[in-house]
Amino acid sequence: MPGPCSPPSSSVISPCSAPFRRFGPWATLLTLLISTGVGAQPIDGGVQATEGADAGVSTSAPEEAPPSAGTVITGTRLPRPIRDVPATTVVIPRAEIERSPTLTQDALIRTLPSASTFRRTPSLVSDPTAQGLNLRGLAPSGVARTLVLLDGIPVNDPFGGWVFWRSLPRLGLERIEVVPSGGSALYGSAALGGVVQLISRPIAAPDLAADLAYGNLDTGFFAARGADTWGPVRASLETELLTSDGYPLVVAPQRGPIDTTTPSNHAVLNGRVESDVSDALSLSARAGLFRENQNGGTRFTTARVELAHFGAGARLRTEARGTFALDLYGRLQRFEQQRARVAQDRSSETTAASQDVPADDQGLSLVWTAPTATWGGTHTLSTGLDARRMAGTSEERLFPPEPTPSSTLLRAAGGTQLSGGVFVQDLYTVSPALELSAALRLDLWRNTQGEQRVERASGTVETTTFEDRTEQQLSPRLGLRLRPVEWLTLRASGYRAFRTPTLNELYRPFQVGTVLTAANADLRAERLWGAEAGLEAEASRGLTARVTGFWNVLDDAITNVTLAKPLPDGATRRRENLGRARVRGVEAGLDWRLSRQWTAIFAYTFVDPTVTLAPGQPELVGKQLAQDPRHRGTAIVTFDDPGLFTATVQLRVTGPQYEDDLNERGMGGYALVDVAASRHLFWKLDLFAAVENLFDREYLAGRAGVDTLGPPLTARVGLRLRGVP
Repeated sequence: MPGPCSPPSSSVISPCSAPFRRFGPWATLLTLLISTGVGAQPIDGGVQATEGADAGVSTSAPEEAPPSAGTVITGTRLPRPIRDVPATTVVIPRAEIERSPTLTQDALIRTLPSASTFRRTPSLVSDPTAQGLNLRGLAPSGVARTLVLLDGIPVNDPFGGWVFWRSLPRLGLERIEVVPSGGSALYGSAALGGVVQLISRPIAAPDLAADLAYGNLDTGFFAARGADTWGPVRASLETELLTSDGYPLVVAPQRGPIDTTTPSNHAVLNGRVESDVSDALSLSARAGLFRENQNGGTRFTTARVELAHFGAGARLRTEARGTFALDLYGRLQRFEQQRARVAQDRSSETTAASQDVPADDQGLSLVWTAPTATWGGTHTLSTGLDARRMAGTSEERLFPPEPTPSSTLLRAAGGTQLSGGVFVQDLYTVSPALELSAALRLDLWRNTQGEQRVERASGTVETTTFEDRTEQQLSPRLGLRLRPVEWLTLRASGYRAFRTPTLNELYRPFQVGTVLTAANADLRAERLWGAEAGLEAEASRGLTARVTGFWNVLDDAITNVTLAKPLPDGATRRRENLGRARVRGVEAGLDWRLSRQWTAIFAYTFVDPTVTLAPGQPELVGKQLAQDPRHRGTAIVTFDDPGLFTATVQLRVTGPQYEDDLNERGMGGYALVDVAASRHLFWKLDLFAAVENLFDREYLAGRAGVDTLGPPLTARVGLRLRGVP
């Protein structure tokens, strides 16, 4: 599903606003950069290639010619035609984003069968801590094992690795690139399971676009984007507002008087500015604000996220010495959560605990891409270094029903993570038919300032200081792309990847339903060896078929393990390093343009996620990883005739899976049908309608002490204003 390549861009709002003052020296630096128009953008005739890393991300573009349709940048961190990339890459272009019946970003990405979130519920009703992303079945716990980038800047939360999907407005996107294989050799820790990159629409001319919609569940939606140019300076501003009453989450037989709907709302404001200072130097800056409020279906089950972020960079391209790119980014955020203590018959509830999790991070990246060299073929060499600091604390107040002197009333735990990495990559084009790629990255990370403070009802305070730890990892990747004939492309790659435990996993306990899971400050990094091989064949009549097989071995996987007996605080599960899991499977896809108006996309992923080694828990060997269905498939058929209408029908099929590590809480499979249609009215105005879960299929989304449901039929109708110059 390749789409046209467009350069990532950056955004800006005033760095002098209150959220940014708390960044201290970072805000001062951002102010200086913005005042000079800093940012990394392509000059005329070039393209910006997004560079990313767990510790920092940058941009670069060595080629001189403008990119053609089908250019992608995530698989190799350089702009390449999608047919030439050694790594399997899937693209959701702008046209498909606009036509999709889905409302939220995570629901859109889950139309790719290889992509899944921890739970089956979308971010419309899902707690922000369950909004990660996993690819190809690497999902034994709620944390994201996929790096998510927006124009090269990491958007994974610095405390838990979560992805706040509702902070990423769809109206401003040009395309989404997905690379579902181990990416640590290029991107560091967060890319153990792959990389997803959201590419913003370019700012090429004055533009105004907007969406306004209303639907059942009392759901209201508004999004707008404006852009303009002033000589060498370009700027855009976008906003998105959504409110919904949600739906009853608990299954009817278990529902009690306290169970209501799941109302939520969010607001986003993002801006960016770009400037071509000269033919060689381009600058840009970005910033944004986000707030999300969630209710989990009862009065005392709530969550809130507040986030401010910024990014700035500079890019210099020279003919003799290559391209240099510098990027800076940071965020300041706060996550708040309230948990309820529910009576067994769900007739009453009281507050069980409240959590306040402030966190922040700062990162930088410096990348150099050398001029193309010829030696036995063509070599494109890139190298760089990254650094990132992440800090946060989970402050939890507990309200025991019958406190005793030993009861815990306050528990605060947190720390700081420092990480850095250096990488080198060579793309070696032996001939037009053969390309080899090699990448190697060395990462260092350090957990420091870890501490837990516990206050008892008796007034005693217990403080535990966790030992500082430093680890390192060498991550290689080798790839091959072979095109023996023009219509056939063969790909293969082998890689090693890793992921460090997040501050959330180390220090923050959490509860879902009635199940309390304890943190574990002794967690080690999880490591993965993997390989993939596949082919892509292009036939006549617009038919393209792809098949890829993959094999991953995940060592020391961090997962939620059921304990033989509860801990003193009532936790029945704890995060542990599982011994080993084997995740193997195959993904297949078929894109077919039947005619000028009709297109069809079919995709299927089979995953076998099996525990093969579990010291201390032999009963887990042979079990399927939790939250991992073996079968997922999608079929999308679209009719597009601007003179008549545009319509999309999609079928999403998900197989059975288990809620827990012991495979005792099963959840059946389901099939959903979604539809969307739009009709041009006049001028630049379209009428559109969309329905998700057209046949109102009821299915389980979770079984953590109480059974919860996926979304029912959700429909909306609205107006869309397209590109007003």
